[in-house]
Amino acid sequence: MRKYQNISDKLIPIIFILAILILWELVVNLGVVERYTLPSPSDIVNALIVNGSDIMMHTGVTFFEGMTGLLAAVFLALIMAVAMDQFPMVKKAIYPVLVISQTVPIIVIAPLLGMWFGFGIAPKIFVVVLVCFFPITVNLIEGLQSVDGELINLVRSMGATKGQIFAKIKFPSALPYFFSGLKIAATYSIMGAVIGEWLGGKAGLGVYMLRARHAFALDLVFASIVVIVILSIILFYGIAGIQRALMPWEKLKEEEE
Repeated sequence: MRKYQNISDKLIPIIFILAILILWELVVNLGVVERYTLPSPSDIVNALIVNGSDIMMHTGVTFFEGMTGLLAAVFLALIMAVAMDQFPMVKKAIYPVLVISQTVPIIVIAPLLGMWFGFGIAPKIFVVVLVCFFPITVNLIEGLQSVDGELINLVRSMGATKGQIFAKIKFPSALPYFFSGLKIAATYSIMGAVIGEWLGGKAGLGVYMLRARHAFALDLVFASIVVIVILSIILFYGIAGIQRALMPWEKLKEEEE
């Protein structure tokens, strides 16, 4: 019964998306909406096929920027979260700054990065780090500090060192929180790279979208959006797969439920 329920849960969103695409195609083909303002799904697919080589080249640039920024954000978030967990004064000093930093729109900061670091790849990666760093750090620190205090006291009474407590108890317990933040950050990473490219660059999906928009080629703009969505979904489910591989006990819990 549970197997059929899982299949049903997967089919419902697929059917819903297909219904929207069919309705969209009909609305455009029947002339309800002009094709030059809203290309049909078939127009977008055709644009992807015809301009596939150009789009793939720009996709490679954006993907590299997104992945590099995401990996840098993970590295910095791990250091920051561990420091805030081990030293309460660090958390008191830095945590409010992290929250305040998220109130500044990234679209405002990005032009400044271009002025400071030029229009190469560095400012794009920096934008990705900015948008990815916060969700990973916040989720990880919450996970590290949500560990049962009685369990920590128990292993400490058995002679466990601070490092052993962190490695054997705290970090494994915080992994679900870490991966939750990482999955959010992964979807942000491509978006952050594109925002950086909008504000200056020579290649990337953001640059490609701007060129297509200036040429009024909305089918190419939508084709770029489709690629961005696909990349984000691939990263999201890729990280979910890594989570299942590193945390097999979570899968056993789901099966028991």
